[in-house]
Amino acid sequence: MTTITKKKLIQVISQNRGVHPNDVRNVIQSFLDIMTDYLSKGDRLEFRDFGVFEVVERKQKIGRNPKNAGVPIVIPARLAVKFTSGKKMRKLIEKGREKSAPSPKM
Repeated sequence: MTTITKKKLIQVISQNRGVHPNDVRNVIQSFLDIMTDYLSKGDRLEFRDFGVFEVVERKQKIGRNPKNAGVPIVIPARLAVKFTSGKKMRKLIEKGREKSAPSPKM
């Protein structure tokens, strides 16, 4: 498993589509900025077959501080972005998992 960075994504799209990397970079950055703006307003972003991004509230909970011999600490409630994959993406990921799984030995 590898990590794909924004730089690598720009490079791949640029090569696949024959578009200058600066143009691809501007479009991707604009897309990310707009997504962030909508999410910061509490909006839900839905991309059919890909997935849904939405803001959810994480409840306050009690945690343990490992540096202080497990002394309980309160972790405050906070907002977080949740991603739920779409049907098509889930199927493709499961297919990929089946291909990479080792075959059982007999």
